[in-house]
Amino acid sequence: MPKAKVLIVEDSASLALGYAAQLEDAGHEVSLCETLAAARRSITTETFDVILLDLQLPDGDGLSLFDSLHEAKSEPAVVVVTADGSLNRAIAAMRVGAYDFLVKPVSGARLLNTVGSAAEQGNRSDNAVETSEKSGNETDSFHGFIGKSPAMKAVFQTIESVADSKATVFITGESGTGKEVTAEAIHSASKRSKAPFVAINCGAIPENLLESELFGHVKGAFTGAIENRIGAAKAADGGTLFLDEICEMDLKLQVKLLRFLQTGMIQRVGSSAAEPVNVRIVCATNRDPEREVAEGRFREDLFYRLNVIPICLPALRDRGDDISLIANSLAKRIASEEGRSISGFSKASEVFLQQHDWPGNVRELQNALRRAIITGKGTVLELSGQTSSAVSNATMRASSVSNLGVPPEPSHAESQRSAMTADFSGLTLEQVERLAIEQAIARTAGNIVQAARGLGVSPSTIYRKLERWGA
Repeated sequence: MPKAKVLIVEDSASLALGYAAQLEDAGHEVSLCETLAAARRSITTETFDVILLDLQLPDGDGLSLFDSLHEAKSEPAVVVVTADGSLNRAIAAMRVGAYDFLVKPVSGARLLNTVGSAAEQGNRSDNAVETSEKSGNETDSFHGFIGKSPAMKAVFQTIESVADSKATVFITGESGTGKEVTAEAIHSASKRSKAPFVAINCGAIPENLLESELFGHVKGAFTGAIENRIGAAKAADGGTLFLDEICEMDLKLQVKLLRFLQTGMIQRVGSSAAEPVNVRIVCATNRDPEREVAEGRFREDLFYRLNVIPICLPALRDRGDDISLIANSLAKRIASEEGRSISGFSKASEVFLQQHDWPGNVRELQNALRRAIITGKGTVLELSGQTSSAVSNATMRASSVSNLGVPPEPSHAESQRSAMTADFSGLTLEQVERLAIEQAIARTAGNIVQAARGLGVSPSTIYRKLERWGA
């Protein structure tokens, strides 16, 4: 852990001295201030690596110190300390530049872990945007993304500016817009890039196993626990933990996740011992999280704790010329995989790329390109009509609107399939199974968990089959 120069801004002498003792025992150099005025004088005359800032101070709101940071001799990372009732204000502080926040009472392990991580931050965030403007944005690629539309440039800049913060990131967007790519980009652009990136899909794991997958378990904790398991949070220690489909998480487990976020400690299933874990949390959903909160399916306090840095990914149809850039890049890669030689797209296909709505976003585009490359003749790709004839379109359409909570409008083909549900003549068992799953997903507006309940299977079964079908 790096040794840091820390300024503690706290009017409670007992708390300030307690923090100082723990930090000094760990080798940090500590200065104390009781008021905003004293803190402003200190940051303009001395250099600090970290500021530990209370929000309730005798001469004003601690948040106002951020207005004075531009006058500081250094660029310290600010860690806000707050009571439970001030959680929203602490989140507001992170949105204006705080590195992290601690909730009183603060455990010694949590204090040392957070201050140590903050001390590592440095000036990378500011330099990253400048570097990108000089080089990265001159190309069409960015940490796995392809594109240069204004909407995506804004996303790229957000990724670079928040990469080194420990603040949680909440990614939203339609299915297929690249939420996991965004999480990986945040990780690879950060100083945590050499540590693990661990992704866990909260909707693909049965509810009774998700806690074990997330926090681990000890041998004998439950039937089938034949050995100790560290869990995703511990596996990501020092790195990034990506929680995909976070809105699918059971309410009971949401409470435990909130506790983990507040304390930085995990407790394995079947164990009474708590363990510290240092991870950056990034989560994602294709649903409307505020609606999920309003309808009681997602805890409000957890949402506010996670939604510190929101990133909303634009749909493919809103990215202009990016569609052609992505299509060309994907087509070259897929053609190479399939052993085909292609020279480009037909004029009709170029028009189709821009005019099609792409409800399944990049995933639908990728599937359409693969079909065109496999079934096409010659070197010129013909895309027109490819997606409209695809059976998987129902699944894509349901997924893309699921975040709105509105059932998708059935197409003519879907209506025909619904009318002939009882007539399976000429269909293989796999085709019947696929039809049943697609209709269940459409009925539940893309909610995989609800569709799985209706079919009497686990969500992971549906996810595996969709992945196999490329849907």
